[in-house]
Amino acid sequence: MSIGMVYALLGAALSTILAGIGSAFGVRAAGQAAAGVTAENPEMFAKVLVLQLLPGTQGIYGLLVTFIALSRIGVLGGNAVTDTNTGLLYLIACLPVAVVGLISAIYQGKTAIASINLVAKKPDQFGKAMLFPAMVETYAILALLVSILAVTNIG
Repeated sequence: MSIGMVYALLGAALSTILAGIGSAFGVRAAGQAAAGVTAENPEMFAKVLVLQLLPGTQGIYGLLVTFIALSRIGVLGGNAVTDTNTGLLYLIACLPVAVVGLISAIYQGKTAIASINLVAKKPDQFGKAMLFPAMVETYAILALLVSILAVTNIG
């Protein structure tokens, strides 16, 4: 296995690992708030569940970039990476979704907590409450697009 392949695999792995860690933290934090609200008012379950799940999307984005990178570097049937420069390009291309996914999922979890608290006090404000964590999601989507464009344009 070449050092280029190692770099490419590292980039692919970081996409899933870092974005997944961020999602786990965000979903955990929002889940704790959602459980508290549901304990007090079981009818709020569906609304707070939706808010709790939002930080989980970054992990999905990281996994998507990982699959695309693995298919392009030869692990899932693409052309094998043979040189160091190409491997480094894959590593760098995977970093936006990895790093932004990590950070934005954590902060989206915190924003989801605030929205869960809003919905607990004013259930009729669910639509507005959804907008706050969705704004954080915007940056994860931008990072996803950058990583996909970068990975698919290597070589």
